[in-house]
Amino acid sequence: MKVSILISVYNEAATVATLLERVWTQPLPGITKEIIIVESNSNDGSREIVADFVRRYAASSSIRINVIFQDRARGKGHAIREAFAAATGNIYLIQDADLEYDVSDYPDLLKPITEGRSAFVLGSRYLGPRGWKIRTFERNSFLSGVANVAGILLHSFFNIVYGTRLTDPTTMYKVFRADCLNGLNFTCERFDFDWELVGKLIRAGFEPLEISVNYRSRAFHQGKKIRMFKDPPTWIIAILKTRFATLYVPKGRAAQVSAPPTVKVRRRR
Repeated sequence: MKVSILISVYNEAATVATLLERVWTQPLPGITKEIIIVESNSNDGSREIVADFVRRYAASSSIRINVIFQDRARGKGHAIREAFAAATGNIYLIQDADLEYDVSDYPDLLKPITEGRSAFVLGSRYLGPRGWKIRTFERNSFLSGVANVAGILLHSFFNIVYGTRLTDPTTMYKVFRADCLNGLNFTCERFDFDWELVGKLIRAGFEPLEISVNYRSRAFHQGKKIRMFKDPPTWIIAILKTRFATLYVPKGRAAQVSAPPTVKVRRRR
């Protein structure tokens, strides 16, 4: 088994070095690991940090590193679609470049797939000890409350539309067999891709298994990129559009799991 850890990076200079080191050193007994990084032309030094990581570790014989330097930022969805196209593993694991999630949860997330119990796993923040109050913004408790309630409402709406009972369809930790994506058509560019990915995997017949994961939210002044009042309407549109949109790539067209080539520099082992 090989797991491809897919990391999108944009303006995460405060956390990306630590995150990459943790991903690199996290043991996965019995599983080969590769790291696919898509850096979206950050302007805060993140690109240089990623390049330094590659220089230090790309010669390793134990872990394959593939870094894609985009010429401009096009959104998380676009970046992850490029990572899909570059990945060579049997399993894909999506990882953000911040430190909200704990990479020590990797073994628990991968176990149901390696044991053949599930093809698709979600790491639920809501199954942890804090329940539904997962967001805590230290400088704005009111905004924390609004974000938590909004999350519950959006997840409930998703469950109604798809006939599911998921606690956390928007978790970053989406882990699934690579062949789950076969033929699927993806078009979303930003954070609406989270909804599209889960919705289309469910429509394709892959019922997600939720596993409790550790989570420590960061505030907006720490780099959180969600736009509280602009993004949610796009998510509602994505939920509805994904439910009824074409599921598979039309015959005669190339698969859309990857975006059109935008790679400026590519290094690989």
